[in-house]
Amino acid sequence: EAATRTKRSNFSTTRLRADMTYCLNFSGLILLFYLIFYGFLAGMFSLTMWVMLQTLDENVPQHQDRLADPGLVIRPHAIEISYNRTDSTNYKDYVQQLHELLRPYNDSIQESNDLCLVGEYTEQDDEPVKKVCQFKRSILRQCSGLPDTSFGYAEGQPCIIIKMNRVIGLKPQGEPYINCTSKRDTPLHMIYFPPEGRLDKMFFPYYGKKAHPNYVQPLVAVKLLLAEEDYNVEQTVECKVDGSNLRNSDDRDKYLGRVTFRVKVSQ
Repeated sequence: EAATRTKRSNFSTTRLRADMTYCLNFSGLILLFYLIFYGFLAGMFSLTMWVMLQTLDENVPQHQDRLADPGLVIRPHAIEISYNRTDSTNYKDYVQQLHELLRPYNDSIQESNDLCLVGEYTEQDDEPVKKVCQFKRSILRQCSGLPDTSFGYAEGQPCIIIKMNRVIGLKPQGEPYINCTSKRDTPLHMIYFPPEGRLDKMFFPYYGKKAHPNYVQPLVAVKLLLAEEDYNVEQTVECKVDGSNLRNSDDRDKYLGRVTFRVKVSQ
């Protein structure tokens, strides 16, 4: 009887070892299967991404249909510009924003850029190094921050600088310019810099941040010639791109080709 129990015990031990070996081998096979399976998926994903990246131009977005027409933005970066002209701390931030914007346009920096042909596109599709057309801040004259470091804010006739968003490959037709109007019964007098608010075509097209790294976009400054009766009254001004095929009216996008802001100067 003792011998029988020993045989049964040995048989059970052998069976247990066999079962454990089988389980380990089976688990190893499952692990190997998943390693191969997920390795294959990772390889397919990497290959697909590589093939897709070969079709992309690193300088031009794949889809630009929603960026056919640029928007306008202003500096100072505020929809409502309100200050007391007798207190410089009221308009200090506005003036700093304008100086910050114009720092890359300093004449000393722009001297290293190219003198381009006025009124003509600067097309350079095949040029590996894109040239940059000069736009000196001194062109903005009274709104350059050079003769008047307060940009007219101290005298109560503030300058607003308008720029058009960059769109790769954009070549506006016609003679684009910025036109600003006030939403009131009597016109609000303004001066534009450059004259007539022109956006010269020599600054187009733009080739992208990587291909055209030092590009400077053209600016238009408008100086609001507020009179005594205009103080302490909110003035609503709308500026649009006119004179070209660029759209400036879209109910779904209030910044498409236009920008509206309010100015209130108190004393």
